[in-house]
Amino acid sequence: MIFIAVPGYSQSKPKQLLNKMFNDTASPEKPKWIAYPTLAFSPETSWEIGVAGALVYYAKRDTTNRLSEAGGFTFFTFEGQYGAHFDHALYSDKNKWFALGKLKLQSYPLLYYGIGPDIHGDELAVANANFILLRERLLRQIHKYWYLGLEIDYERLSQVQFDWFDGQAPIENILGEAGYSNLGLGLGLVYDTRHNVLNVRHGYLAEAGYLMYQPAWGSTNQLNTLFLDGRAFFEVKKRNVLAFQAIGQFSQGEVPFNQLNMIGGEMMMRGYYLGKYRDRNMFGVQAEHRWLPFKFSKRIGGAVFAGMGSVAPDLHFDKMLWTAGGGLRVLLFPKRDIFTRLDLGINPDGYGIYLFIGEAF
Repeated sequence: MIFIAVPGYSQSKPKQLLNKMFNDTASPEKPKWIAYPTLAFSPETSWEIGVAGALVYYAKRDTTNRLSEAGGFTFFTFEGQYGAHFDHALYSDKNKWFALGKLKLQSYPLLYYGIGPDIHGDELAVANANFILLRERLLRQIHKYWYLGLEIDYERLSQVQFDWFDGQAPIENILGEAGYSNLGLGLGLVYDTRHNVLNVRHGYLAEAGYLMYQPAWGSTNQLNTLFLDGRAFFEVKKRNVLAFQAIGQFSQGEVPFNQLNMIGGEMMMRGYYLGKYRDRNMFGVQAEHRWLPFKFSKRIGGAVFAGMGSVAPDLHFDKMLWTAGGGLRVLLFPKRDIFTRLDLGINPDGYGIYLFIGEAF
């Protein structure tokens, strides 16, 4: 998918507004926001038009607190599809509480290639459906960088219709093809030394989360998922950052096709279509070198990255998938050290282009 964003402007005093938004003239402790229209194209949706925005701030305007961010975008396509995505990472005063979550609402085609790492050829079908995803983690500081708290995950897929390209559905039923509504409850433990989650120059993140989905509290399916995420960031020079991530998701029980663990998208294994490879278990590792910014520029930087991962029905990952790429960085808010990124990810299956505020991890 090709994704293009153009800065928005107001009809009233457009130059002053653009200067306020992009030149970051406000003092660092004041909240900062940006909004802009978006334009995208992909074969399954045709042209897509939307609006995106982001807000960053420090709790009580105290810059010793960690930087909080909330953002999202809404869109519609020329094929009659629509959706809205929101996410946030919010810290309270003195970083005592940490809320991390996302919300997705969309009526959008889901390309289905099959299950497992050994799929071949093009997509088998398009699953047109309405999708709701709510994931929230509310964590309390228990000791300096350690947080413990509750996690909730709600996923609903409804009005599902598979359109098979060969005109013939497989003999075996696909779990979740009639739709589902699953509520997961669990616990999360986080170790977090980051100060700016949108652009980490040094620090560590380690997260472990466990979710249970039970019919007793309204879930269609009974399953459980373990989530592990580890990240390390090193500022090797003033403008150079080395970043590493290892991630894994492991599920058991009755896992619907669209709740299987996936690789791809704008965060992990960039360049793969998110969901092309899906199964009960997933792992991935990636590394990135960032120039923030280049030595010859005050606002333009870049990055190169590479990743490896796979999916499998068990813990034997026989087929390794790889991706590599690079991109540009543009410093949006100098006083808050926040960049927007334009990344190109390449792999044996193709490529992907991504434009987002903040780093992939």
